[in-house]
Amino acid sequence: MYRVFRWTPLCLLIAHIALKAFFPERSVLLDLFLYNAIWIVAIAAIAQSPLSNDPVALAAASLAIAFWGFGSILNSYSDFYSLPEGSQLLAQLSYTLFYPLALIAIPRSLVRGRRLNPLELLDSAIFGLGISSIATALFLTRVFPQSLINLQNQFFSLLFPICDLLLLIIASIALVTHRLQIRATLLFFGIALFSMSDLLYLWLAVNGSYRFGQLTDDGWLIGIVLIASSFWLPQSKSDFDVGIHPAFLALSIFISPTLLALIALRPGIFPIYVVAPAIATLFMALFRMTIVIRQAKNLGEEKVLARTDDITGLPNRRRLIAELASFSKTEGALLLLDLDEFKPVNDNYGHEIGNVVLQQVAQRFTRSLPTGSVLARLGGDEFGVLITGSYEETLEAAYALQATCSYPFLIEGHSIKIGVSIGHVHNDGAGDLLERADAAMYEAKRSGVGVVQAYQP
Repeated sequence: MYRVFRWTPLCLLIAHIALKAFFPERSVLLDLFLYNAIWIVAIAAIAQSPLSNDPVALAAASLAIAFWGFGSILNSYSDFYSLPEGSQLLAQLSYTLFYPLALIAIPRSLVRGRRLNPLELLDSAIFGLGISSIATALFLTRVFPQSLINLQNQFFSLLFPICDLLLLIIASIALVTHRLQIRATLLFFGIALFSMSDLLYLWLAVNGSYRFGQLTDDGWLIGIVLIASSFWLPQSKSDFDVGIHPAFLALSIFISPTLLALIALRPGIFPIYVVAPAIATLFMALFRMTIVIRQAKNLGEEKVLARTDDITGLPNRRRLIAELASFSKTEGALLLLDLDEFKPVNDNYGHEIGNVVLQQVAQRFTRSLPTGSVLARLGGDEFGVLITGSYEETLEAAYALQATCSYPFLIEGHSIKIGVSIGHVHNDGAGDLLERADAAMYEAKRSGVGVVQAYQP
């Protein structure tokens, strides 16, 4: 049964083309009923496609075809029967809704289980609008006469080809970024035939050659059937992410102000409707820039938080280890500090008081260290320090740190006395500073001498 849904649109399309070849005259049966039945069964084919498809892609594609089909029914019906005034505008608006929904469906229909990045949509829109603006200026103004501007439906007559070019560019990007994968290829040809049918219709209408019910009308249906058929093909399982090259984005953005400048400096060189895609490109570029700036700010904050201790605001162990990796060729020392008698503080006064003690310890340590030193809280009651300088200077700094805990901490009326044990190891390029400093710190804690220097080979 499920194969019936897959192949019915294609069978009806072939039947319609064959019948139109033999019976080219307008017919209610062929041009109203059978013609519109094809896009209806195409929607059914999409709805019954494999469950692995993205539900948003299925919904967007189905709605896109449905809106286009509603416009098709109105136009087809009006060629045989009379319709109320305003039905033509309703049909045009319905056709217009096809494009944003198709833009949503294209990227989501190609990769299974992949989260859509909003920047990808923006990049595609910027690139597409930028190329559309130059294509509108150089192509549409040459192909279609200026008399088009005086038509009552000028807005839609120009909107549709611009949207078709944008849609075609986005489909081309999807085809290239998915490396000619079979589903992307079929989807591209469907979009291409649909867009080219629009452009062909406009060309024929402008030149007075279009006749309702002619065989070229099936170009839209062929495109829709190909789009529906693409949902039945295997999706890409690869995780590659080939975005639009920044150079192409820069070119697309550069085109828009260039066109606007030419229009301002030489009025009449391009039609005024070229302004619309050019301005839209710049707005999209500005919007993308705000998103990137916000993301960069959030990423920077997350990076800082990932390397910052929550209680003291000092760098954490991760930051100290990262700094230690570039410290091997620097003259200086690594100090590891462990607070003495800190556990009873938490036991007797609570963790809130203990956190305040840690904060005040961090402040005392910071004030006693020379400029350029890196003080980090490693966790619990342990701290680490990277100090640049000679052996004597760094050892003196270690004793200065020990002295900061020689007088009590006054917190909420409590006089709290703690000490500190320090392991000192001068950088000799051996690469095991952390292990030797840790051993020296525990020796200082065991012996109670305060500061212990690690053995220097």
